[in-house]
Amino acid sequence: MWKIFATLFGPRGTKITAGELAEMFGLELRGDKDAVVRGVAPIADARPGQLAFYSTEQNSSAFKILPIDVLRKTRATVILLQPAQIPDAPQGATLLVTDSPRGNIVKILGEIYREKPRFGINADAHVERGVFFRARKTNYVGQFATVERGAVIEPNVKIYPGAYIGRNVTLGRGTIVHTGAHIENATIGADCVINANAVIGKNGFGYTRQNGKNVFIPHVGRVVLGDRVSVGANTCIDRGAMTDTIVGEGTKIDNLCQIAHGVIVGKECFLASGVGLAGGTVIGDRVLLGGQVGVANGIHIGDNTEVGAKSGVLRNIPANTKAMGYPAGVGMEFFRHYAWIRKHVNDD
Repeated sequence: MWKIFATLFGPRGTKITAGELAEMFGLELRGDKDAVVRGVAPIADARPGQLAFYSTEQNSSAFKILPIDVLRKTRATVILLQPAQIPDAPQGATLLVTDSPRGNIVKILGEIYREKPRFGINADAHVERGVFFRARKTNYVGQFATVERGAVIEPNVKIYPGAYIGRNVTLGRGTIVHTGAHIENATIGADCVINANAVIGKNGFGYTRQNGKNVFIPHVGRVVLGDRVSVGANTCIDRGAMTDTIVGEGTKIDNLCQIAHGVIVGKECFLASGVGLAGGTVIGDRVLLGGQVGVANGIHIGDNTEVGAKSGVLRNIPANTKAMGYPAGVGMEFFRHYAWIRKHVNDD
């Protein structure tokens, strides 16, 4: 019953043929070039008319290799797979052959489930005079969205209903701002995605204690996001106090994260849900921070470092290391501490 409802009310893909996909993405085609694809599904659940993929790529420990029987028994009309798996494909299936099914399925999903283009400024949007649209006809501003005077909107930007764009904001080419997002004092790069209710460019938690009272420190910096940055729903990125808060190109930030004033995050990083970076933190390139990692003020984390979930980082971590625990230890340090605690607790 659930599969019937999912078929009726789930996302609908654009109808496309196997031959068109092969030509579009440079894939080797084996079988019927006119086989029609109407959607994508996991290989174990796929039905006729759908595309599925099978891969033995192990790009990350998170990727699980499914038993080969799943491929042999699939009902998918079109299968994306590696050359070594061709003999195990069901007879009669149309095959799209590539060395990287995982990489190509991302492109195919984007093509089949591409959202219909939206253009124009809704009559109920509030767009002040003095907003600079570089190519107004390519832009979309939805119902009840606000764009204030002085904002710069590059071509192909989409601003969804209820979003707020302040006067000191630049939105780069192809950037998407989803419903309820609030952006001010920020320069956003090209092809970024700002998800629902994210808040970018508000004041940070900057105070000084004077004469026994907490006094707010005025913030005059910005937030600068590089190209292809994704900001999750309900995530907050504070403007810098005197320097900018910077997020490097290609970095992906999950929902419910907090990036404080003056933080620098490098390129191509992953920040999982609940990550909190205190002011002045510097994160290198290609860093992976697991869920609910907390990083103290002014900490430096080197390139290519991974920090396990729920860790508390209270000291600098060098490049190319794995850390975990509270306080976070490098390499096997956390596990040695844990083993020591377990041993002595058991001895008691």
